[in-house]
Amino acid sequence: MTTAAPATVLVEKPRISSIDMMRGIVMVVMALDHTRDFFHINAFLFDPLDLTKTSPALFFTRWITHFCAPTFVFLSGMSARISLQSKGTKALSKFLLSRGLWLIFLEVTVVRFGLLFNLYYDFTLMQVIWAIGASMVALSALVFLKERVVFILGLVIVFGHNLLDMVSVPQQNPLFPLWTLLVQPGFFQIPPQSGVAVPYPMLPWLGIMMTGYGMGMWYAKGYDAEKRRVWLVRSGLIALALFVVLRFINIYGDPAPWSVQKNALYTFMSFINTTKYPVSLLFTLMILGNTLLLLALLERVKGKQGSFFLVYGRVPLFYFIVHFYLIHLCALLYTIGNGTPFSAIDFHFAKGFGGITAGSGVSLFWVYVVWAGIVLVLYPVCTWYNRYKSTHKDWWLSYL
Repeated sequence: MTTAAPATVLVEKPRISSIDMMRGIVMVVMALDHTRDFFHINAFLFDPLDLTKTSPALFFTRWITHFCAPTFVFLSGMSARISLQSKGTKALSKFLLSRGLWLIFLEVTVVRFGLLFNLYYDFTLMQVIWAIGASMVALSALVFLKERVVFILGLVIVFGHNLLDMVSVPQQNPLFPLWTLLVQPGFFQIPPQSGVAVPYPMLPWLGIMMTGYGMGMWYAKGYDAEKRRVWLVRSGLIALALFVVLRFINIYGDPAPWSVQKNALYTFMSFINTTKYPVSLLFTLMILGNTLLLLALLERVKGKQGSFFLVYGRVPLFYFIVHFYLIHLCALLYTIGNGTPFSAIDFHFAKGFGGITAGSGVSLFWVYVVWAGIVLVLYPVCTWYNRYKSTHKDWWLSYL
């Protein structure tokens, strides 16, 4: 008589649902902006936040996606602090360093190819994945400080980095590329023919991540849930109040002041049209104030409520990479189906963005239709990967 081997029991790793739902919400919204980038007929013709050219529908389509990058960076800091409980300081530092370097590598390889579909390296964008990776590398050293110190230093960066707007480093200065990567957005050349655009300089994003790390203490084991909700609400309201006051004063916190427009709606649009490149103090207060309030609200979402967003929020990097490739591929198929032969598509950056040329897209209504389709197609894919990731312990799963 033989004894059967016991069946392997798969146990899902514990997660904090409110953070995963928040992350999932911004990931879904993020896909709207990237769909607009590749599909909207005016995507490469003018800035959708330009009040002299945009419409309210287009403006708010772009504005709502502003929530994505700051929220994701902030939650990355929170998640790092939560991981401290299980990893310990040394292990967390090692993980943040290796993951940060991995994200930077992904930005200039896998993510770049998803954006441009070329290997010429005539142009490279240092976007949010770079900013998160570089911030993680810095945080890997900062975690040896007391969390309150990290939190205070983060607030100092968030509130003070706009003072650096007064500092100008000329392109001829050998430190200009480093200054561009760390402090101010810009463009620099890499001989002989490659260019690097940096819309996401690291420093202000590091401040947001450090602030998230400090607030991650509210999610420590044994921390009272009701007390956490109170702190989230209070912090969110304070941030929004500071935003309104500082924005109304129009002196500090954003290089682009608001002004009275042709009607009340456009004046309101001007008021909330704060600067993302680089992310300003007022932009941060406006976005994270709402994020904190929504986190408090999501604390009360239980059971199957919010499960749709949980799927995306638990596999964010996987979703981020796959959705770029899917959107770009669909845009190319639309271009070909619209009469442009594949042989005529030029993937050099000077000829278009990943083979997509200006004025070749669709109306805003169809952008929303394509966006919904992209998100729904990715749902079963992300469900499968989430299930696999949550029930396996392979080391590489922590990096995708």
